[in-house]
Amino acid sequence: MSSSAPTSPLRIRDLVHPIVAGLISVIVNYGGTFILIFQAAKVAGLSPELTASWVWSVSIGVGITGLFLSWVTREPVITAWSTPAAAFLVVALATTPYAEAIGAYIISAAAFVLLGLSGQFEKVIRLIPSGVAAGLLAGILLKFGIGAFGGMSIDPGLVGLLIVAYVVLKRFTARYAVVGILGLGLAFLLTQGRVDFSGLELQFAAPVFTRPEFSLDALLSVALPLFLITLTGQYMPGMLVLRNDGFKTSANPVLVITGLGSLLMAPFGSHAFNIAAITAAICTGKEASEDPSRRWIAGVAAGVFYILVGIFGVTLAAVFMVFPATFITTLAGLALLGTIGASMASAMADVKSREASLITFLACAANITLFGIGGAFWGLLIGLLAYAVLNGRFARREPVVATDRP
Repeated sequence: MSSSAPTSPLRIRDLVHPIVAGLISVIVNYGGTFILIFQAAKVAGLSPELTASWVWSVSIGVGITGLFLSWVTREPVITAWSTPAAAFLVVALATTPYAEAIGAYIISAAAFVLLGLSGQFEKVIRLIPSGVAAGLLAGILLKFGIGAFGGMSIDPGLVGLLIVAYVVLKRFTARYAVVGILGLGLAFLLTQGRVDFSGLELQFAAPVFTRPEFSLDALLSVALPLFLITLTGQYMPGMLVLRNDGFKTSANPVLVITGLGSLLMAPFGSHAFNIAAITAAICTGKEASEDPSRRWIAGVAAGVFYILVGIFGVTLAAVFMVFPATFITTLAGLALLGTIGASMASAMADVKSREASLITFLACAANITLFGIGGAFWGLLIGLLAYAVLNGRFARREPVVATDRP
């Protein structure tokens, strides 16, 4: 693993922005996609105890692995549960016994450990041209940027306030723009009485062990799709997010650590966790810190917040989910504007790869879904084929170095 030492002694004020970036990434994750886990649990007919155990295992696992990886590498290695896999399980758990699904989780996690130990995934990442990688990231994040403004027709007061505040803060105090809209938005919602925490009680979550069962049907219908969906929909774009912002941590230990974590937490309900892509971009760019050597703090902070949610199980997850959807989408979109802009600029910078990068961007933004595999994979595949045809070959690329890195 690589590490980057701070360029100067750490001060209290250096902690504010990365901690807030970590918090926002956690809010976006729970407020945006966590509902899929509850939907999958309902489809599977899980009891409240088993559902709470799923929340506990995936939150604690994500928190510990992200905190550990960020601390050791001194880079913002943000981990998260596999969102496309959770969407897949909403369908798969309807026909797969829960104990067999747990067995499939274990097989999938073991496969990631083996892939990390083999070192092959890192070689694949290095074959992707930097412009195509930037187009992939921009395409993945585009819907979030659009979402920042799309809520205007639904909730003009809240969304308009956040957008205006963001622009004004960017003009006069750019460093505090994201912090400012988070605080202002929460104050606005509380003033309007649109968030009510009165009915929530803090209750510790209790993990419930489920003895795994293994079957050929679950291997083919759950484990294999779970592995492929998580690999193409999470690990690949997640590593490219890190590379795009100039961080060089090897993918191999990330695969091994998250795979081992998933393996240990699977009997308690965790389906898969991995390096994050969308929420990682909140923590890897300038919004988290102007100094790239400080951004690892965002990864540690996110890990701590995930662990806190895990300790209290469904209760704190419910806190994030009471926020209006427009607040979550606008907050995420505005927090990612800088990353989207930088990615598009990088994608268009090299004339030789510009058209292939544009094709990658548009194909990813179209969010093609075929055979249960999401848009990130198909966008990347189409972009790489376009690059090969337009340039006559695949070019081995050097690791991307961010222009703002000291």
